[in-house]
Amino acid sequence: MSAKPRILITGFQPFPGAPYNPTEKLVERLLCLRRPAFDTIERIGHVFPVTYSAVDRQLPALIEAHSPDALLMFGLATRTPFVRIETRARNTITQIWPDAEHTQVRNRSIVAHSDSTRRFGPHTLRLLRAAQLSGVDARLSLNAGYYLCNYLSWRAIEATCVGGGPRLASFIHVPLVPRGPAQNAGVSGRVTFEQLVDAGEAMLMETARLARHRAA
Repeated sequence: MSAKPRILITGFQPFPGAPYNPTEKLVERLLCLRRPAFDTIERIGHVFPVTYSAVDRQLPALIEAHSPDALLMFGLATRTPFVRIETRARNTITQIWPDAEHTQVRNRSIVAHSDSTRRFGPHTLRLLRAAQLSGVDARLSLNAGYYLCNYLSWRAIEATCVGGGPRLASFIHVPLVPRGPAQNAGVSGRVTFEQLVDAGEAMLMETARLARHRAA
């Protein structure tokens, strides 16, 4: 690992049924934050189109180009009002909801003759604690869905098993937050975008600590 751990931070573009995806803006904010602690981290940002082909092309290209030590990935869960730290990916893919290219999925498994699930690892507990200490409602999750978030999670865990790949990966589902402060007014208990930024910052710092520990 280089003197500065490289963290690849990713989000997704809007997709069918979700014309606004806050993870796109969240990645931008996490890259722009100025903190003394961030002087010791190299941050790389990327926002994926919501297509299976984009994940298959761009994730390996990003890893080859930047050699990240860790992947910190964000996705949108429109029906969940809290932050979800995913603990595993499942070897399954939906044939019901099309991606942004209307890709026809022909097989319900991501990889034939493989495990049914793959786990991110015990570090998810550390990210959970970091997010909770920021003040946001965060919980562990056993279900990353059947769509692109689960698909990216599976491919990212695969990448950590390859020599020269990232040492760890994490996937965080965020709720659909209001776009602006005016929309937050009178909405008691609803997570705001600024709270997501605080939680994202805390998890980013914890990811850097974990990456250094793995290197040691």
